[in-house]
Amino acid sequence: MAAEVELGSPKPSRSTPAPSATSLPAATSAQTPSEGPNAANPRYRPAMLGTSPLSVINRINTKELMQKGQKDASLMFCASVKKNGEVSSLWIYRQTPDSTALVDELDRCFGNAILIPGVYNHEPVHVLFFGTVTFKVVNDKPRLRIFANQEATELEKESDFVGPQPFLGRESKFEGIHYPNDVLSEWLSGIAEMAMKIDADGNLKELRVAAEHPPLAGFGRAASEDFRVARFIPAFRDGKPVECNITLPVYYEP
Repeated sequence: MAAEVELGSPKPSRSTPAPSATSLPAATSAQTPSEGPNAANPRYRPAMLGTSPLSVINRINTKELMQKGQKDASLMFCASVKKNGEVSSLWIYRQTPDSTALVDELDRCFGNAILIPGVYNHEPVHVLFFGTVTFKVVNDKPRLRIFANQEATELEKESDFVGPQPFLGRESKFEGIHYPNDVLSEWLSGIAEMAMKIDADGNLKELRVAAEHPPLAGFGRAASEDFRVARFIPAFRDGKPVECNITLPVYYEP
């Protein structure tokens, strides 16, 4: 599965187990990211949405979004994807105004979804999947796309690009995202924008705080501590691991 999956007009489905998922959208995908000839046991593979009956793309009901009056909208998300493909946590942020129906639908669909798990050094690993969802109404028909990155330039070009994914495990010291409650005197949400350089083997080469919102609240410091020891499943472009420079918005909530 490549950098994005596109959903068009929904079609009836008998294979989706969730009773509320009443449609199976048509999906398109490109080459499966892998390294070497053995795609079943790659050295690296990012977590991906997949196309099984339990995948997110087969749960999103674009027809119902239209009925609820959802107009053009977009949002970013981060999903914590376990070794077996289950989603243990989901954070949605930077949603555009009037995107409530889209936010609710994505939250519902990730609830019991199964993703293709990430692989590092031939072993499944628990990863953070950073993605972007866009919804548009074109000629009175829904067009929903899910991208496996959050880079503005890549999204604008609709590139076949999968962003790097930090993972937890014995080959990485990353332990997840930790809220800076030792600094803040009141509970609030925030984002730290982290500029990173990650090589084609998933090694973090450079890290700095590009911005934080709200400023001076400790989110930049917390993100630096969380990610400075991380290793990543590397970015993939056109199905191959590549070095990249990214700016990753890390979302924190109480």
